Amino acid sequence: MKRSLDRWDRRFLELAEFIAKWSKDPSTQVGAVVIHTKSRRIVSTGFNGFPAGVADLPERLLDRDTKYEMIVHAEQNALMFAGSRAEGCTLYVVPLPPCARCAALIIQAGIVRVVSPPPDFKHPRWGKTAEIARAMFKEAGIRWDWERSRR
Repeated sequence: MKRSLDRWDRRFLELAEFIAKWSKDPSTQVGAVVIHTKSRRIVSTGFNGFPAGVADLPERLLDRDTKYEMIVHAEQNALMFAGSRAEGCTLYVVPLPPCARCAALIIQAGIVRVVSPPPDFKHPRWGKTAEIARAMFKEAGIRWDWERSRR
C-alpha cells in the first residue's frame, strides 16, 4: 500500500470531499468518485443518501438503526451509476474508507484501485469491517492506497 499520493490523487479526493457535501446525512457525509485510471476522466460520482424517491425525513435520518437500513453508501451510488464503465477504474472515497459490503461491490465492479483516508483497524464500530475490506482487497488484487493526513 502506497501512502504517498500524487497531485491527481489529492485532486480527486478533494472532489469526493465536495460531492460528500450533497449528502443530507446529519452525522456523516461521504463522497465517492470513479475515475478512468489512465485518462483520469470522471466516470461517476456518488454520495451517501436514501434511494431516489425515498424522503429524507428527519426522523429517519436521526434514527441510526433506521438510517443504516435505508442508506445507500457513496461507493454503492457511484458504482451503480458507473455500471460497466467502472471496470479498470480507480475509486476515491472520503471521509471514511470502504466498509466490507462496499469492498465486495468494488471488487465485483472491476475497480482496480481504491484511494481513501487510512482505515482505523482498532475503531470499536468500524475496525472489523475495515479489516475484512482489507483482506478482500488483498485477496482480489485490488490496490488500496491512503494518505497519512488531510492537509
